[in-house]
Amino acid sequence: MKRNHQRVRPFDLALHLVLALLALLTLYPFYNVLILSFSNIQAISGHTPYLWFWAMDLEGYRTIVKDPYFFSSLGNTLFVTIIGTGINMLLSVAGAYVLSKKKLPARNALLTLVVIPMLFSGGMIPTYLVMKDYRLIDSIWSMILPCAVSSYYVIIMKNYFRSISPSLEEAAVIDGANDVTVLLRVILPISLPFTMTFFLFYAVERWNEWWNAYLYISERKLYPLQIYLREVLINMNNQLSLMAQIKSGKKIPAESVQMATIIITALPILCVYPFIQKYFVKGVMIGSIKE
Repeated sequence: MKRNHQRVRPFDLALHLVLALLALLTLYPFYNVLILSFSNIQAISGHTPYLWFWAMDLEGYRTIVKDPYFFSSLGNTLFVTIIGTGINMLLSVAGAYVLSKKKLPARNALLTLVVIPMLFSGGMIPTYLVMKDYRLIDSIWSMILPCAVSSYYVIIMKNYFRSISPSLEEAAVIDGANDVTVLLRVILPISLPFTMTFFLFYAVERWNEWWNAYLYISERKLYPLQIYLREVLINMNNQLSLMAQIKSGKKIPAESVQMATIIITALPILCVYPFIQKYFVKGVMIGSIKE
């Protein structure tokens, strides 16, 4: 029997090479940050460009870990991510499921109210005054409640829930299930890849939250991790590095402390992605293939 060998076309080979080059260019900045986070004065001053781990100095990480404000900001970010993502998913899934019902009274009016925030905003100063009236200034809830739901995500979820066969809900209703039971026991299990995709989107947004904290929070103990990172990056003289030098008697480069902060800030959300990746791939493919 003869085997049919597929010939590698020059176009496919060139395409793979271009994609591989783009992947390397995308990964190199993160790789360079990782190298700098482990570098000392000798490695930073003696080796450019940074292509290899010329040193394995952990002083940058030790400097960050010894700072008490780092753990308070980390705790604030974890609270905002966990509680905020939970509120996001609760409101988005519940709202989308209700709006997917054609028999809902005043459904078109409610959809209009959902779409309006996508087109218009209240403005920075009016929004600040509203936050002040609700006593959310210098409150950790100012990073959660203003972005409790995304109109764009609600509309996408609503369209997906409408595509689910009504016979599944009808069978559950015949068995005595109410709307909440149908949503929890029927709709959500078959929509797990889809909902987990938006769970990942919301989690990343809450983890990277800094704008609302920058506007509404002035107490440093309430700063999230991203504001802490911003302070470290903007302060080129790096007070943390200077304090660590005084305590240890060792010269610690500010770049090492700054890059170590970036790695610590990005690492937790990167560790979550592999556990959601299988759902994420299925979720983004939903609707792309017509059966």
